[in-house]
Amino acid sequence: MIDYQNFINDKISSVKPSGIRKFFDIAVEMDNVISLSIGEPDFQTPWHIREAGIVSLERGKTWYSPNRGFIELRKAIADYYKRRFNVEYDPDSQVLVTVGGSEGIDLCLRSVVSEGDEVLIPQPAFVCYEPLTTMAGGKPVIIETKQENNFRLLPDEIEKAVTDKTKVLVLPFPNNPTGAIMEREDLEKIAKVIIKHNLFVISDEIYGELTYGGKHHVSIAEIDGMKERTLVVSGFSKSYAMTGWRLGYVLGPVEIVDHITKLHQYGIMSSPTTAQYAAIEALKNGDHDVAVMRDDYDIRRRLIVGKLNEIGLTCFEPLGAFYTFPCIKSTGLSSDEFATRLVQEKRVAVVPGTAFGECGEGYIRISYAQSLKNIKTALKRIEEFVEELKSEG
Repeated sequence: MIDYQNFINDKISSVKPSGIRKFFDIAVEMDNVISLSIGEPDFQTPWHIREAGIVSLERGKTWYSPNRGFIELRKAIADYYKRRFNVEYDPDSQVLVTVGGSEGIDLCLRSVVSEGDEVLIPQPAFVCYEPLTTMAGGKPVIIETKQENNFRLLPDEIEKAVTDKTKVLVLPFPNNPTGAIMEREDLEKIAKVIIKHNLFVISDEIYGELTYGGKHHVSIAEIDGMKERTLVVSGFSKSYAMTGWRLGYVLGPVEIVDHITKLHQYGIMSSPTTAQYAAIEALKNGDHDVAVMRDDYDIRRRLIVGKLNEIGLTCFEPLGAFYTFPCIKSTGLSSDEFATRLVQEKRVAVVPGTAFGECGEGYIRISYAQSLKNIKTALKRIEEFVEELKSEG
């Protein structure tokens, strides 16, 4: 009998499966479940963007693109960052088109992290940063962000975590799962610590267009002294409802983007051609679509936060992304127990906070990338569930 464990890379073997997918898979197998577990827009990709992809196919544009992506798309990405954040990137040398933001994060970590390097990761945070750091040979160092600070990253928290082996800070804002944002003054404060300790930043800005309450996303690359020590990762999945198109990008210093491109060349070769033509249209003519979707998310956000607080599941106001991160400690259940019983007893799927780091215990993530009708029904079921838990006590 073959012992397959002998053939598995130790770093891969040590990584746990995604806690997000677990509850999504449970929900798929059950009837009458409202899933608030997956961070996928419920909107269709706007028609003019789909049409651009269709037209490219009809015209037979099905060949490989250059490794870095079509120059027209790279120019559109650079133009977008210039007009949106007033940060200039050279489309020829400082922009790489990737297969989703996820590939971009993986490439960035593998390009800048060497064996034993420490990577600072604020948590709660998206599930990929810690395992990808491990697989790159780095050591994840977790910084726990706290609700009393609106889950923002503070300069003294970085200061306490830095050692002589620290090399990289992952900056995941607007944040998944908390919905927290970093404003300009927050970024200016942490930039001083980053520069002081000569750290490099990987800034995941995939939710940069989804901010609320009059707040606008600020890229850390805008802050003095930070562009040259930052790799920005973003994409089209969230803002333009293009999850299935699998398209993202990396922006950064040419000296590092050149090496990231080598990994992309050998592992991927180039991003999907059809998706690139669609993305060009999205960047050129998609601002209105983004605004419409953002306004709709905002309505849902305000409804869900108000109702959760009314139910007794304390929830700070998230100003970014499309998630709420309510505290469920008052129920006496662990995050996993709460999520498991909720889907089994009330047919509502959410994600335990622990899927985003151990410091997520006592919280759950609820996505409001769902229809208003389904959200209202789900909130009613959650309210019933909480009331039943009280009667058990």
